[in-house]
Amino acid sequence: PYILSLLFFGLFLGTSITVSSSHWLLAWMGLEINTLAIIPLMAQNHHPRAIEATTKYFLTQATAAATLLFASVTNAWLTGQWDISLMTHPVPTTMIILALSLKLGLAPLHTWLPEVLQGLSLTTGLILSTWQKLAPFALLLQIPTPHQDLLIFIGLTSTLVGGWGGLNQTQLRKILAYSSIAHLGWMLLIMQFAPSLTLLALLTYLVMTTATFLTLKNNNATSINTLATSWTKAPLLTAITPLLLLSLGGLPPMTGFMPKWLILQELTKQQFPMTAVLAALTALLSLYFYLRLCYAMTLTMSPNNLAGTSLWRLPSLQTSLLLSTSALTAILILPLTPAITTLMNL
Repeated sequence: PYILSLLFFGLFLGTSITVSSSHWLLAWMGLEINTLAIIPLMAQNHHPRAIEATTKYFLTQATAAATLLFASVTNAWLTGQWDISLMTHPVPTTMIILALSLKLGLAPLHTWLPEVLQGLSLTTGLILSTWQKLAPFALLLQIPTPHQDLLIFIGLTSTLVGGWGGLNQTQLRKILAYSSIAHLGWMLLIMQFAPSLTLLALLTYLVMTTATFLTLKNNNATSINTLATSWTKAPLLTAITPLLLLSLGGLPPMTGFMPKWLILQELTKQQFPMTAVLAALTALLSLYFYLRLCYAMTLTMSPNNLAGTSLWRLPSLQTSLLLSTSALTAILILPLTPAITTLMNL
């Protein structure tokens, strides 16, 4: 417990240093603390797959951090500025955007994310998909971007890859990794036009992903086939989960529809109708595999051979406060959209 609390403190410290810094060296240091704190958490169950995932993660994060450091030193050399919000030269700015995209796992630099997430336990996967996205996102939001096209290209590629990659998967963690890539792509599309919308999308993404991961952890499910047995374990949760998955897919009247609706609206306001159309079409791809999960969970019966007999209904010892809160938030907040948009515009 002491070591665990130390590692969580390291995670918290790294993210808060990065979020609150305005100097590139401090931001880089925060990202490094963050990476080093999550690596023991990833490798804690000594399984070859977990070790492999940890090694892949370490190598990609080290590459991204080295590129980031190199770009910020180049920026200081060219402009004499170490300040994050005063990036004026296009070359180091592009390099930094690409380095942060690699850290976040945005397409076309996404290939490590499904592989890494597949090797982790659901709890560590939850930390990787939610908390680890905050620090690089804070940096991306602070950089003034002289070239919109790069961000829009990365955003559209991510939504496309996130939809396409998840179609053929049977492993839930890989599906969630592709879903994460698609959601981050949506946030990147709107980043230079309405940063507050990006934050709103990030918050809803965090809530929905937390609820999904906790549901899977509660059911101890890692592949689509094991979802079919979940109705014997937790009937009420199985009834709520399809709504949760449809919320992730961005279907009204769930919460997940709100950021997508506002982002498409903002893109058309900014004279990017084709981008909005393409983003909406790629959302359909994601919706397909969420529907597939819903179908497997609610409309199929598990095969009743000896290996697949329904599991005993033992009382669950897991605390479910966070799960219930995040699940309800991920489903019911759409009616509050006017209030949220008013708050954002204040």
